[in-house]
Formats: sequence, C-alpha cells, structure tokens
Amino acid sequence: MQEDGKTAEFRFYEELNDLLPMGRRKQSFTYGFWGEPAVKDAIEAIGVPHTEVDLILVNGVSVGFAYRLQPGDQVSVYPVFEALDIGPVTRLRPQPLRQPKFVCDVHLGKLARRLRLLGFDVAYHNMATDPELVETALAEQRTILTQDRGILKLKKVTHGYLVRSPHVQDQVAEVIRRFDLLAGIDPFSRCAQCNGLIMSVDKADVQADLPPKTREYYHEFFRCQACGKVYWKGTHFSRLDAEVRQLVSQGTEPQDRPAMTTT
Repeated sequence: MQEDGKTAEFRFYEELNDLLPMGRRKQSFTYGFWGEPAVKDAIEAIGVPHTEVDLILVNGVSVGFAYRLQPGDQVSVYPVFEALDIGPVTRLRPQPLRQPKFVCDVHLGKLARRLRLLGFDVAYHNMATDPELVETALAEQRTILTQDRGILKLKKVTHGYLVRSPHVQDQVAEVIRRFDLLAGIDPFSRCAQCNGLIMSVDKADVQADLPPKTREYYHEFFRCQACGKVYWKGTHFSRLDAEVRQLVSQGTEPQDRPAMTTT
C-alpha cells in the first residue's frame, strides 16, 4: 500500500531470500507503505518472520525493530548470525541459545524423532496448540522449529526457525547447518519416543522386562531415564545406524551407542 507516494527500498540477504517471492530475491525492490510503520511490521508484511532477522541497516545505520519507516529509506535486512559476533550494532533478538534445545510444531514429528536420534533435546507433542508451543519455548528456553510463519511472527517468540524443506532428511540437514550442530551430535543418547536420556543399565535390573530370546542372546542394555523403556542392539541396529550416518553430514561417524530395539 502507498500513501502520497511513500516508498522505501528493501534488500534481503542470504537465506532470507528463501522466504521471498522469486521477483524479490537477491535484489533491491520498492515497498510502498502508509503512515510510519515499524520496520518490523514492514519486514513481516513482506513475508519474513522477525525470528529470522538479526540485523537491519537503514541508510547504512543499524536500527531496532521499532524504527519508524520513512520515505526514501534504504533498508538492508540480514539473517540471524548464530556463529558470528556482529559486534556493537543493534542486535534484534536476545543472544542465541548456546545450549541447543528445540520444540517442534505438530507437523514436524518426524523431524523431532530424527533430531532426538542424533542426541538433541527436542520437545514435541502431536496435540500441542500454537499457544502451548510458544509457552513451552519461553518456559524451557527452546527454539521453535515450524513451517508456520504465523507462529514466528508472534511478538512473544524470541527464538525460532522456519523449516524450508518438505522432506525430513533435508529438514535435519537444514537444522544442523543453521544452528551449527555437527559437533554436538551424540547418536542414540536420547529416547526417540519421549526425549529422555538413555543410560547404561545392568542386565539383572531389566531381565523381567525382556523377551526370552533377548535375555538369552543380548547382554548390554540401556534404559530411558524418563519413560523407562529398555534398549539394546537388536537386529535392526544396522538400519538405524545407516539412518544416523545418512543424517550426519560430511561423513561424521556415529558413536557406538544402543540402537532403538525396545520392550
């Protein structure tokens, strides 16, 4: 919209272009507006959630989300710099959460399971509402993973990422790259079903819960500290191990941890 010819020039950088229509990607474009909107409102009206943005330059000067857009402004918008100190400029969010913990929306259950398989702390409930998702993120200092831009535009949300790909393998790679998680991968250290930590346990402590053939042929066991499920390196360990190897980029080898055979 325009009022009396009010326009500003916007340019978005790096992966923020993924969120723009083709005609606006990797180039400056004119944005028309009414009154004096906050630059945050303009950015989100263009289609980019504020959680994706960490630096805004207006006419070469760093500004906050509350800056009021003026006719003729030249606006440059940069993505979140998780692994880069951008120094004295105006940071637009709290500092990145250095202990990576996530909460996935109801549509990303497969992503939640695979991130847990790699050892990451991921909250997920397939019936969670959007308000519940946001409250979990705030109360437990988690980053929201979602494919719903509307959630990330909520003012209360401080840390979030809009997952681009519809394919779960690519989603995992996205999250690993975006949050620089490669060094933190610890396969099979969390329960893929409940997110609890898996710890070694004596066979004698779990014998009553084991099928007869498992008691006879297996001797190394692990138990989820949250839900109590028992794990061992069952016959499908090779399949899960291959899945982990596929999820881990750049040829990183998974650790020798229990596979997900369970009682």
